[in-house]
Amino acid sequence: MLKKILIVLAILIASVFAAGKWFFSLLPDASHYEGVKTAEVKDIPYLNQARPENRGKILAVVTSVDQMGTSGKSTGYELTELARAYWVFKVNGFEVDIASPLGGDAPKVLDGDDMGVFDYAFLNDGSVQQQLENTLRIEDINPLDYQAVYFVGGKGTMFDFPGHKAIKSLVRDLYEAGRIIAAVCHGPAALLNVQLSDGRWLIADKKVSSFTNSEELFLIPEAREIFPFLLESKLIEQGANFIGGTDYLELVVRDGQIISGQNPWSVWTLAEATVEALGYEPVARVRTAEEHAVDLLAVYEQQGYQAAIDRLSEPAKNYERVLVLMHGVLAFMKFELIKGWDMLMLTQKIKSAQQ
Repeated sequence: MLKKILIVLAILIASVFAAGKWFFSLLPDASHYEGVKTAEVKDIPYLNQARPENRGKILAVVTSVDQMGTSGKSTGYELTELARAYWVFKVNGFEVDIASPLGGDAPKVLDGDDMGVFDYAFLNDGSVQQQLENTLRIEDINPLDYQAVYFVGGKGTMFDFPGHKAIKSLVRDLYEAGRIIAAVCHGPAALLNVQLSDGRWLIADKKVSSFTNSEELFLIPEAREIFPFLLESKLIEQGANFIGGTDYLELVVRDGQIISGQNPWSVWTLAEATVEALGYEPVARVRTAEEHAVDLLAVYEQQGYQAAIDRLSEPAKNYERVLVLMHGVLAFMKFELIKGWDMLMLTQKIKSAQQ
């Protein structure tokens, strides 16, 4: 009996070891990331094409808060959410100013798992660094100097955006002047507590999206204790017609002058929607491997596994397999075992196609 138990235990240990080895084999090797951290503007064709004549200015606003309340957890603005929109605005002929509630060097969050060449090119650009280290103070800004404002996400926004008087005035003045208000992920916290001149809440009866309660509570189970509110709930409380999509997949909602995105994977589309709202056709751009992965995951959610497999057979598309793999991990953490396995199989097929 003891011998049989030891044999079974050995088989289980070997199986777990083999499964773990296979899982980690799905991750890209170091060569996948070569050149990413040293990327510069000159390396990226999209950033080097001829640009339209100056079409005015867009203001990007980031948080000044570096900790989540009294939790001791660090935070700031999400650099990827600033960088990608910044490049879209610049390529499409707009100057971009960067502001924050306190001004100066605002705290930023660098998520290494999500950073790509556009993000590192942003970090490695000297003129951009000057702007990041010397953000304008909101109180010093004339709102009507700008065609649009873009509120960058980051969990710090939950603490300084909603109660900031100058932000409220900025949003109201721009909205009542017919300008565009854009915000992504936690950035829509800036839309809270904004009253128009007639006393109505800005977002009353408006279609709005943001980081959802589901996304928030999955990543931070104690979010109700850490944050002053849950963003989705607060937007609804102030009369918004909240639109939420699949967790951690792209969703952009436009209602007149207000454009909002659900999460970081919505930034590219939201930035280009802002350009369209300002009356221009966005300059053509090759979609990133991350965007193709998001598209693939959306096909899976809407049409199932076989449709996703069929999508993989389309030529000339590169997929960020780490993102697909992470959705598999999320599925297993939620005990969605079939979905988790499907994600692993999709990741394996992407890997095989890339070899």
